[in-house]
Amino acid sequence: MTRFLKNLVLLPIALVLIALAVANRHDVRLSLDPFSSAEPAVSLQAPMFWFLFAAVAFGVFVGGVASWAAQGKWRKEARVKRREANRWHQEADKLKSQQQPRKTGTALAAPGQRSAA
Repeated sequence: MTRFLKNLVLLPIALVLIALAVANRHDVRLSLDPFSSAEPAVSLQAPMFWFLFAAVAFGVFVGGVASWAAQGKWRKEARVKRREANRWHQEADKLKSQQQPRKTGTALAAPGQRSAA
């Protein structure tokens, strides 16, 4: 079911990206020099869809980093709780190994039999 939903979302996105790539095949110049528009010192010339895809990829990367950074509080809390749980498990195991079985004079009767008391 999740595979179907993923394909249902990704297929239209792929179609839009293909349409953008086909419609924007002409070369454009990306100038990184704000002072000289006639002869820029640093510029890139490539098909426009490359710049569009690069912008989308950059946005996905920045969003992923921001999401990862925002979840740092929860990852730290999970580490602390995991250490605490391990400490409690070790203490419980230590107490179990220290506890000795107690011997009493009476034993339980087998099912279907009466005790001698």
